[in-house]
Amino acid sequence: MERIEAAWRRRTVVWLSGVRRAGKTVLSRSLPDVEYLDCELPSVRRLLADPESFLTAARGKRVVLDEVQRLPNPSETLKVAADHYPEVRLLATGSSTLQASTHFRDTLTGRKADIWLTPMNHADLVAFDRPDLRRRLQRGGLPPFFLDAAGPDRDFADWVDTYWARDIQELFRLERRTGFQRIAELLFMQSGGVFEATRIAAPCEISRTTAANYLGVLEATRVMHVVRPFSEHRATEIVAAPKVYGFDTGFVCYFRGWGPLRHEDLGQLWEHLVLNELQSHLQRPEVGYWRDRNGHEVDFVLRGDRGRVTAIECKWSASTGASRNLAAFRRKYPEGANWLVTADTPVPYERRVDGLTVTVTGLPGLEALIAAERPRA
Repeated sequence: MERIEAAWRRRTVVWLSGVRRAGKTVLSRSLPDVEYLDCELPSVRRLLADPESFLTAARGKRVVLDEVQRLPNPSETLKVAADHYPEVRLLATGSSTLQASTHFRDTLTGRKADIWLTPMNHADLVAFDRPDLRRRLQRGGLPPFFLDAAGPDRDFADWVDTYWARDIQELFRLERRTGFQRIAELLFMQSGGVFEATRIAAPCEISRTTAANYLGVLEATRVMHVVRPFSEHRATEIVAAPKVYGFDTGFVCYFRGWGPLRHEDLGQLWEHLVLNELQSHLQRPEVGYWRDRNGHEVDFVLRGDRGRVTAIECKWSASTGASRNLAAFRRKYPEGANWLVTADTPVPYERRVDGLTVTVTGLPGLEALIAAERPRA
């Protein structure tokens, strides 16, 4: 809520994106003194058929347009509001970025502030008084799924059906459900692995080009996160092998058929949860990873100011320790912070590893570290 208020101080139009069931409607309806309009209702679409008349009547108000992509020309309404009605504070919500489809004829660059509502982060777990990491890993971070007393297995299947019907067919008009759904399933099953279009296209019975296009759709709708290699030394580093992560640990468990989590499952899922935390606080998807041709790898890297690069390793337990991969990375990129993010570190502390200072932190301390390293505008 505070983030929306701050965004309204910068821009009169705010775009709130996030996957279905992430909590956009609940959040927008909880804002004080707002007029909430659900664009899925025919009566609301008729009301907004003449944007100028509607916005003239709304002067001095704070208005929520939920599921704004249901309007015949949503970008026109938002553009008119941004350019001609500075007295109206408008919050528009949708399941994807404005760049996601040709349904939006104008992406409103420079006219809006963007907020990305990711699945639940650590602060949300505390707010729900449910700081249970294993439950969060197993059930995922969509609030209704996380809080469901009976378990959300049936909800996962229903979510996939709705995603296809409402986000994919309406926004992208894709017709081959089987191929698209199959590639989504495979990417969830292989989540955290390197994406090779040719290898994944064959079992889906689609072309390499179609596989790459489908990944673009999944990325635009925030269902898959593409983590691209970071490199400034092309001769010795991997530069063209992106890793793909499913947006939510609950869906990763669902597609992998994981019931009660085993100890060996935790490390993979923890990496996903740390990525979610980074994206939630950074509010941008541009998180990279690093790998050289000698097999050294750093889980995530963040580019900062003046050549600084933050290196992040993810371990379920601090007793595992930071690996020697950080030292290999720092030989090429000496400036920047080193973080070891673990599930069992309530208060951040520093340790020395191979001559490097490494900050060991859990999720409670990660937000402050991100804020300190965030590039200055």
